[in-house]
Amino acid sequence: MVKTPINVFIRARPTVNYASKNIIMDETNNKISINIPKQEEKGYVNHQQENWGFQFDKVLQNASQEVIFDICGKNIVSSLLDGYSGTILAYGQTGAGKTFTMFGSPSDYKYRGIIPRVISLLFQEIQSRYDQSIVVRVSYLEIYNELMGDLLGLALNPEANVNLAIQEDERGSVNVKGLMRRICNNEEEAFSMLFEGETNRTISEHKMNKTSTRSHCIFTIYLEMRSRVESSEKVIFSKLNLVDLAGSERTKKTGSEGQTLIEAQFINKSLSFLEQVVVALSEKQREHIPYRQSKLTNLLKDSIGGNCKTTMIANIWPESNHLEETISTLKFASRMMKVSNEATINVHLDPQVLLKKYEKEIRELKQELAMHDTLANRGRINYEPYPTELQYQQQVLAKKFLEGEIEDLEFESLRQVKELFFQFKNIYKNLAKDIKIGNYIDVEKKASKEYVKFFFI
Repeated sequence: MVKTPINVFIRARPTVNYASKNIIMDETNNKISINIPKQEEKGYVNHQQENWGFQFDKVLQNASQEVIFDICGKNIVSSLLDGYSGTILAYGQTGAGKTFTMFGSPSDYKYRGIIPRVISLLFQEIQSRYDQSIVVRVSYLEIYNELMGDLLGLALNPEANVNLAIQEDERGSVNVKGLMRRICNNEEEAFSMLFEGETNRTISEHKMNKTSTRSHCIFTIYLEMRSRVESSEKVIFSKLNLVDLAGSERTKKTGSEGQTLIEAQFINKSLSFLEQVVVALSEKQREHIPYRQSKLTNLLKDSIGGNCKTTMIANIWPESNHLEETISTLKFASRMMKVSNEATINVHLDPQVLLKKYEKEIRELKQELAMHDTLANRGRINYEPYPTELQYQQQVLAKKFLEGEIEDLEFESLRQVKELFFQFKNIYKNLAKDIKIGNYIDVEKKASKEYVKFFFI
């Protein structure tokens, strides 16, 4: 078990209207300072806060997609293949660049986001691990207005949005009952699943974002790993949650109405519950953590305060008219840094493989007992050599064992063991004789050629 704090990285959206008078980003020391002067019209007695200071694991301004992935994603992929579950979480106001960070631009390969890069790196690493057998599965879940939908199951089941429920297994891990997990044999199949889910995702337009995602989406990669060289009953399970949260909104700015307004209310409510969970986890004396207040917090139970290695990317929009939202995002990110997870490797034993192993052990123990009884009762031992027919049977058995047709030899008596060793000895002698004769013939041929060459050429 490894106790790891949640890593928090800040990514600023590039903008020509950067609020340089209000925001100072120190990428060297990973600090952000914000200043909002007091409003003079409110009088001399004004307790409005003017300055805020924040410290994070990394502050990134004008960083490329490749740099973001190298800093935020590569280590988690390596940990995933070592057996640790992980989560990469994108948080921030609407329009700050969360979906671009996670998915990138579909029209330009250069600007692909964290999820496509994770898929590519994962399958490259799997191909290099010859000593492991790894099965990859993926799922794609959407939480829209507190209803969970399977984005990979809509084509097969139109009611995939209503039959899903959260449950915990016997090990305390959170699962979604009815969520489809599809096997991916290669990178192309995984990208196909991702594209299929994206086409089913809920998106709409408002004043601040033309393609605003109206739901929280979790693309999950599951690994099932077995060693090809060690005991095969040992199975390691790990998963990676790639979470693109819907952005928090101020409805006065977005101008949301009707259905868009209802969506915004559900989004802000679920994000508020998420913040309550983070606040509760950051308080050491707090016993109850309100995970069950929303579907989102319940699903992220493993990721926040659980057994995952978690990274949060807080996206901000550093313009003067978004200062309040930026401060709110940075405050939440600061609280997240106080939360620690206890990452563990999920090792399980395959019951079917264990059953076969135990059956083999029982057979071997029975053979040992039979031979022990024979030795204990000398009157039952037969010292006579095997008849010709039985000798031939043992010879065939020995050849099949040496050629790999059978893996185990079952012994009925010490007499049979001696006969098998005798047959192994005969096979070895015949093989050595054949090799010697073959070498002699090769030497004779070579000497004959040299003789002809010397006298006649």
